[in-house]
Amino acid sequence: MKPSTIIAAAALSCCLHAAAQQQSQTMNTRDIYIRDPFILPVEKTRTYYMYSTQSVKNEAGHDVGGVKVYKSKDLKTWTGPVQVCQLPETNWSAGAIWAPEVHRYKGKYWLFATINSDIEWKKPVSGWPAYIWRGTQIFKSDSPEGPFLPISRHQQTPLDQMALDGTLWVENGQPYMIYCHEWVQTADGTVNALPLSSDLSHATGSPQMLFTGSAATWSTGNNHGSGFPRAYITDGVFLYRTKTGRLLMIWSSYCDGQYATGIAESVTGNVAGPWRQQPQTLFRQDGGHAMIFRTFDGQLALVLHQPNSGGRERAHIYKLEDTGESLRLGEEMK
Repeated sequence: MKPSTIIAAAALSCCLHAAAQQQSQTMNTRDIYIRDPFILPVEKTRTYYMYSTQSVKNEAGHDVGGVKVYKSKDLKTWTGPVQVCQLPETNWSAGAIWAPEVHRYKGKYWLFATINSDIEWKKPVSGWPAYIWRGTQIFKSDSPEGPFLPISRHQQTPLDQMALDGTLWVENGQPYMIYCHEWVQTADGTVNALPLSSDLSHATGSPQMLFTGSAATWSTGNNHGSGFPRAYITDGVFLYRTKTGRLLMIWSSYCDGQYATGIAESVTGNVAGPWRQQPQTLFRQDGGHAMIFRTFDGQLALVLHQPNSGGRERAHIYKLEDTGESLRLGEEMK
């Protein structure tokens, strides 16, 4: 068998084994613990899919990273969860997964997920916090309900960069992964654009740095102690083109000690930028890692998790107004 066939077969077996053990239930949005929520509306079935992480045990009894999905018809009551992906042991890492999101592209569904390894990154300064290596990897399925299979054995983000929170952006037919280069490697985290092949399997060029975490006046950073550089986090990037053609990016960092979400705008209207930061945050009540979608009745909406810690994280969905120049947060949809 070809290596890609072996990967697919192993992943399919794991996904089906895990899915068979799921017990579906019905619950309210506020009953679901979730970080980094991502909602995919599928018009054909008028179903909303909300993706989350879930580590599961494989057939050998080992804990491996996985992704689950909840389904809803009204964004209030959800059924599930159903396991849609489990990392095969032949993957570059079968560790924990963060921030899964699913995009429809060329008739398929593509899962972007941050994969954590068991490799500890060497700290640049003695005493700097230790973190495990991570990168964003892409998986593919014929259905939003999976199973999602890896399109390669390795991450698509650069192997020499600790990276996370990759998202898909297609511009003039060219797909890009927009991702965050981790602050733990750079102190001042960055947002980068990586051109991908048409099948999303590999990079076709070098990453371009779009902006740093300290570029926004609202991003005040975190202090990790005397003698260490101030850290600026870049998290949860998502791109949106307004009704007047402006290209915006929402992203999260810290503002006065609380998780927050702001807006960057491309001056040229192209992903290459340059990018400038809007001075006001979109959301700053200790919530973030947001994404934008449109409901089946045409309402623009934003979902994020809040608060950002303590095991109390829940998905909160808000009405969103496209002003043409920016985005304005409306009332929460309950």
